[in-house]
Amino acid sequence: MSQTFIPHAATVKSRIGGILRATSGNFLEQFDFFLFGFYANAIGKAFFPSESETASLLNTFGVFWLGALMRPVGAIVLGAYIDKIGRRQGLIVTLSIMAVGTVIIAFCPSYATIGVAAPIIVLLGRLLQGFSAGVEVGGVSVYLSEIATPGKRGFYTSFQSSSQQVAIFVAAMVGYVLNESMPAETVATWGWRIPFFLGCLIIPLIFFLRRTLEETPEFLAMKKHPTASEVFASALANWRIVILGMMIAILTTTTFYFVTVYTPTFGKNVLKLSSQDALLVTLLVAVTNFIWNPIGGALSDRIGRKPVLLAIASLALVTAYPALHWLVSAPTFGKMLVVAMMFSFYFGIYSGTMLGALVEIVPKHVRTTCFSLAFALAAALFGTFTPLASTWLIDRTDDKASPGFWLMLAAVLGIIAALTVYPGTAKPSRVAKPSRPESGASHTALAGTLNR
Repeated sequence: MSQTFIPHAATVKSRIGGILRATSGNFLEQFDFFLFGFYANAIGKAFFPSESETASLLNTFGVFWLGALMRPVGAIVLGAYIDKIGRRQGLIVTLSIMAVGTVIIAFCPSYATIGVAAPIIVLLGRLLQGFSAGVEVGGVSVYLSEIATPGKRGFYTSFQSSSQQVAIFVAAMVGYVLNESMPAETVATWGWRIPFFLGCLIIPLIFFLRRTLEETPEFLAMKKHPTASEVFASALANWRIVILGMMIAILTTTTFYFVTVYTPTFGKNVLKLSSQDALLVTLLVAVTNFIWNPIGGALSDRIGRKPVLLAIASLALVTAYPALHWLVSAPTFGKMLVVAMMFSFYFGIYSGTMLGALVEIVPKHVRTTCFSLAFALAAALFGTFTPLASTWLIDRTDDKASPGFWLMLAAVLGIIAALTVYPGTAKPSRVAKPSRPESGASHTALAGTLNR
């Protein structure tokens, strides 16, 4: 059956179109996530007013993180749905839920207008976004892996992450123009809502793109699609793989949320640089993230996932704190840019590799569920917790470089997981070949290791 679809799927035009349509939902997710982080001060004053600026920020980042706790729930529920009914229909459903959450946050009245109902409504919007985001990354990554040409799975899946960088670039550009054209007081009072309204306006276009998606040949070729109960049972039976996948993904999520969502707040509140400086750094980070992701994916296709994962995680382990210590000792725009570029390199190369690795180590018949659950746990417990953890660490230790310890922990976990998933002297290329995913070569090797 799969042979019927190969000629059409193999055309360059259809593959590029598939990538663009599949990743369009990632744009909306990260556009809104970045805005929530960049305008954390304004959102805190609007919905979580407090006499202490730190307390207001903690409340704001706390809600940001609570929304992320819904990601594992969404990964299981929506992941099972996608593994059962198909990649195309599932991605349309996730976009619908995400759109509702975005609209709720954009139009919610402030605390001064409706009182305690305001933070509750904002929390509801974040919970819906988190529920949807729990499977968005996994659903898109699996879709891209299943339309990839042989030997290029890492390269194809890397565009899931690259698409998010486009959203960050656009959001940062909008914020830069807004800050240049409005007084700071106006932006803090109501101007911060404008980018959220723009996010709402692009929802119809993204719906149109998602509705034109074609189902993947690999899913259509499956003789049997598991029921929801079978998906849940299989995900539970493969909990070791899910945990290892989570550990591999942690460095991706922590570096991403640090260098994008938290960097604007870090630059303004901790380093005392201007909003324009923080935005310009974020703009450049989005560009370099976009470039490094496919390079990392292609590199891992060529030399294997293991050496790339271990090399980047080791570099992050030994440089994260020293780099931040150098930055905070005498903050300047140039130093902040250098450190951000370093973390951007780590994130892009590692993420482009990690996505392909994670697709390959989970069982094929529950690929979306297990991938999404592993990534959602990494994002919920570590990634989206990064802004809150960084703010708390600086407040408690009075060390402005202390977020480096958080990044170092992520690197250690990544090293342990990579050494476990790719044990001994097994050739990395054996894991990198995606030409016959049904053979489960990498899964079998991992399962054997886990059962020793």
